[in-house]
Amino acid sequence: MRGLMTVWATSFQKILHRPGTILILLHLMSDWQMNLNLTRSILALLLLCVAGMFAFVGALANEPAAQKTATGKPGNVFRDCPDSPEMVVIPAGSFTMGSSASEKTWAATHGLDAGFGEEAPQHKLSLQDLALAVADEAPQHKVSLRSFALGKYDVTRREYAVFVSETGYHSDPGCYDNGNPNSPKRADASWKNPGFQQTDNDPVICVSWDDAQAYVSWLNRKLQRSGSASGDGPYRLPTESEWEYAARAGTTTRFWWGDDESACAAHAWSKENSGGQTHPVGLKPANRFDLYDMAGNVWQWTQDCYAETYAAAPNNGTAAEMGNHCLRVDRGGSWYYATWLLRSATRERNPADYRDKVMGFRVAKTLP
Repeated sequence: MRGLMTVWATSFQKILHRPGTILILLHLMSDWQMNLNLTRSILALLLLCVAGMFAFVGALANEPAAQKTATGKPGNVFRDCPDSPEMVVIPAGSFTMGSSASEKTWAATHGLDAGFGEEAPQHKLSLQDLALAVADEAPQHKVSLRSFALGKYDVTRREYAVFVSETGYHSDPGCYDNGNPNSPKRADASWKNPGFQQTDNDPVICVSWDDAQAYVSWLNRKLQRSGSASGDGPYRLPTESEWEYAARAGTTTRFWWGDDESACAAHAWSKENSGGQTHPVGLKPANRFDLYDMAGNVWQWTQDCYAETYAAAPNNGTAAEMGNHCLRVDRGGSWYYATWLLRSATRERNPADYRDKVMGFRVAKTLP
């Protein structure tokens, strides 16, 4: 239907743009005003109605193209509806995913000194343990991605609360304090009451991969009701390669701001400066893709199943899937953990139903 409207609008515009068309119409209207009668009045009214109809049709026909231009240009920011997250268009491109041998050596050495979080002494890891912990960042490989959109911020408590309010979504109670093996699980903790005060602009925590999937399904249903989406819908979790590509934003350094670990406090929330809790999104600087908190504050779920090596990883930006019972990858580091884990290549993994106080998520969107 829109295609037919476009043809009509284009044809009408061509007629109007022919040499002399406007002059003829003006002459006719002037002549009719001087010699007005009932027939000419009706014809003039019909002519105005037809012109108005074609102008309206032309506007409708051109609307999708204009919308695509507005949301599809790299760097553009958009929001599909008042309750959905603010999204940034990420440009298509290629990058090298993973870390070099020298970076892994640096990470293991710094991990030995700094640890992960507030581990008990019996859980301190050896240099060999830490070398194994970062071995999954290899082999380095080139990934090429098409343009997509990614949440400018982590999903906030306010945004998640709207989802819960509209759907009545219920998640099982209980949330771990952190991701360490000795972490206690608080039976009364939840995204509403994680154990410390949060503002509505803090990232939502104590949410599982399954909870994040429920949230993106809700976003897609909202788009379908508005007529802006079909099928499964464009909203989803980012793939692991999309996440790293967006986090690096064109850099090849350890951190998105460079190799200087001493600059971490100025760019991200970690154990060093968080005061033992999350902080409102967007307080630290954005990276070159205008994305906030890609490092620190909370770990972020991705779509992918975890593998101990990138040997069989997709090279086209798609997710690595291995069925419904795999561990899911999370990225980014958090307020609880040491600065060496804020590196763009750092990987973690957890069961899909796992919840803790250091884990949140941001959404991605497939673009036309």
